[in-house]
Amino acid sequence: MFFSSPFAGARGAPAQAYRRTEIESRTAEADPHQLVAMLFQGLFDAIAQARGAMRSGDVPTKCKALGRAVSIVDEGLRAALDLRQGGPLARDLHDLYAYVTMRLTRANLQDSEAALDEVVELMQPLADAWSSIRPQATKPATGA
Repeated sequence: MFFSSPFAGARGAPAQAYRRTEIESRTAEADPHQLVAMLFQGLFDAIAQARGAMRSGDVPTKCKALGRAVSIVDEGLRAALDLRQGGPLARDLHDLYAYVTMRLTRANLQDSEAALDEVVELMQPLADAWSSIRPQATKPATGA
């Protein structure tokens, strides 16, 4: 016989609260470059969670993870672009992010791991390039 615990719904709540606090702390201390790197990592984490949920048939978790991935791309990466000053690169990234959003939505509707693979293949080189251009800390001027 199955007995329901009064804490069944709260089992992951402490871990989620800890993770949320950790993320809030890291974002408060992060520079703009680190924030974009965190967006890329969050995107890949959400895709991995969605993939696992697809494989286990957990539709609510899949939908939540892919919704988070879409938000990261739309409200984080794409919204941060300056289309006027960024020139052709910003426009190309804007179009890529729109395409990625469409593929994530299709992955959700069709349980398509192939669409998730495509998104990772498109976004991983950007994340790698972003991490390779880490700005150098400015050195304080020395008095001579």
